This record gives sequence, structure tokens and C-alpha cells, in this order.
Amino acid sequence: MNVSPKTVSVFQRLGVDMIRVSSLLPDNAPDEAILNLARKTGRVLITQDLDFSALLAIHGYDRPSLITLRLSHSDPQTVTDRLREVIPKIEDTLAEGCAVTVEDRVIRIRPIPIE
Repeated sequence: MNVSPKTVSVFQRLGVDMIRVSSLLPDNAPDEAILNLARKTGRVLITQDLDFSALLAIHGYDRPSLITLRLSHSDPQTVTDRLREVIPKIEDTLAEGCAVTVEDRVIRIRPIPIE
């Protein structure tokens, strides 16, 4: 969610099964529907929207894992570069279930459900 098609395309060329929410749901789909889709399909949600962390906490969900981007620049190249750096480092943790905040120089990982 909120990730450029260019970023998605780069990861797809690398063999990563990454898709944009808009390819499965309407552009105006509510956050709850997006979260439920990720839960049902076993996907990790990558977003710049802080609402998803709140929804995970409110519902006490232990899935999906969530990557929230809090970068000073959100252009496709910056996002792509940072995700290419971060994802390999946290791949195992994502499989276990976590909420990750990715900043320019810092990665914060919290287990879920968020208490």
C-alpha cells in the first residue's frame, strides 16, 4: 500500500512475489479490507500509512507482518533501495509475525500482536 509500481516491478524482476493492493482490491478499499486480504493470503503489508499499526493493535492480530516506511524521502528509488537493504535482514522475523518500522537509518521491530 502506498508503494510505487516501479518499486513493485523491481522486486518482481528479482523474483519476489510482491503485488500492489490495487491489483486485487479497488483503489478506495478501506484499510480493514486491505489488512484482512493480507491476513487471508499470508502476505506482508508494506505501507506508509500509520493506520495499519493501529488496526493490528486494536484487533490483537498476529498477522499480517507489517512494514511501515517512515523515510524522509518517499520517491520510488529511495524506497526501493531501502527495502532492498532491509528485507533480507528481516525476512525470517517477518515470517514469524512482526511490525517493522523502517526509517532512513534505523529499523525497529516489534512482535505482534501489539500490546
